[in-house]
Amino acid sequence: MSTAIEKQVTRKIFLRLLPLLICLYIISYLDRVNVGFAALTMNADIGLSAAVYGWGAGLFFIGYCLFEVPSNLLMAKVGARRWIARILFTWGLIATCMALVQGPKSFLIMRFLLGVAEAGFFPAVILYLTYWFPVRYRARIISIFMLSIPISLAIGAPVSTALLQLDGALGLKGWQWLFLIEGIPGVLLFGVVLKYLPDSPKQASWLSDEERQWLMSELDKDAKAHPVALDEKSSLWKVFCNPSILALCMIYFCATAANIGLSMFLPQIIKQQGFSGMDIGWITAIPYVVGCIGMVTIGFLSDRFQKRTAFVIISLLFIAGGLGTAGWLTGSNMAIIAMCVATVGIMGAKGPFWPLPALYLSGSSAAAGIALINSVGNLGGFFGPGIIGALKEMTGTYESGLYLLAGLALFGILITVIFISDSGKAKKDQPVNGALAARN
Repeated sequence: MSTAIEKQVTRKIFLRLLPLLICLYIISYLDRVNVGFAALTMNADIGLSAAVYGWGAGLFFIGYCLFEVPSNLLMAKVGARRWIARILFTWGLIATCMALVQGPKSFLIMRFLLGVAEAGFFPAVILYLTYWFPVRYRARIISIFMLSIPISLAIGAPVSTALLQLDGALGLKGWQWLFLIEGIPGVLLFGVVLKYLPDSPKQASWLSDEERQWLMSELDKDAKAHPVALDEKSSLWKVFCNPSILALCMIYFCATAANIGLSMFLPQIIKQQGFSGMDIGWITAIPYVVGCIGMVTIGFLSDRFQKRTAFVIISLLFIAGGLGTAGWLTGSNMAIIAMCVATVGIMGAKGPFWPLPALYLSGSSAAAGIALINSVGNLGGFFGPGIIGALKEMTGTYESGLYLLAGLALFGILITVIFISDSGKAKKDQPVNGALAARN
């Protein structure tokens, strides 16, 4: 009976929540990185150098970082439904307004504002999923949710390059059409989120009393079986100064620098190899299709063996090996295969990584800690594109930038080995053992 209701409840929650959340994150991520395709023609139109574009592309993450923690704390107070809908509407509006940029200054301002608008969405979803799924399901659920990233890039690559072909229609540039058409869905889905996304299991009318009772019981068991070191009674200062939380920030910084650094410049790297037009879009999609397979596989293996740290390390090794080889093979079509390997690691790391904060956090500490890890980690999204753009301008190639990102992945492995343990006993911290069972 217990197995039957478990399958029934988890399947129902999955089908009710994951498709909508995945759709939202596809739109979010596409609005974040479509500037990489717009840059193919926009940079020349509004006078952006490689360095200014790189720092502008990354400036998104400064606004994102500054407002991430306050946003997630407000979500915990206001409720997921209303706060996620607010984030969706404002980022969709600003993403659409990217079509109005006229030069370096307006480009930098709009990228910063887009980061402010989107701040809090991802950690809000990570926290939200802990309200619905027991610990033993979380790596695979997060991996499936994170499929949004490679899907958005695999779909967005050919769609974005196709939209660039609208150049001149109604007097607009192709890159302006790209921002308009890809930004509007965020605004339109505002009402859908308000109607269909419940704040917690208590508000889910589609769960029966028996199903709701089973779910709350499982979440309670997780909380009692794995008491955490930092809960709703812990101060923000204690959360922010915890060595294990800071280590997770650095690991995510390294992974995100590789992720965003590659995604922002991948179309231009492929263009430099002699491809053009729609060929760039289709070839750019290849690494992210491969990344989808790696993400789901690593997430399921992490849940099956309950080995989070080991699979984070394996993923980072894929990143370092793939990007280092891509740098070595710059100018060769074999570099695309190497970037596929790197993308398996970039995408695959997310499933085993995001259950790790559950070892240390619960309640409001979880809202603050997850937001901190995501915000500080996402500063890598500023550093990665910025340093690749600067090195490209200095050397004329992307080789040095790829080597640097590979080095960051190796540094992430070192931090993981020194500070993080699956036992929940941080090697440089007080003994802790926990699971994130944030409940309403």
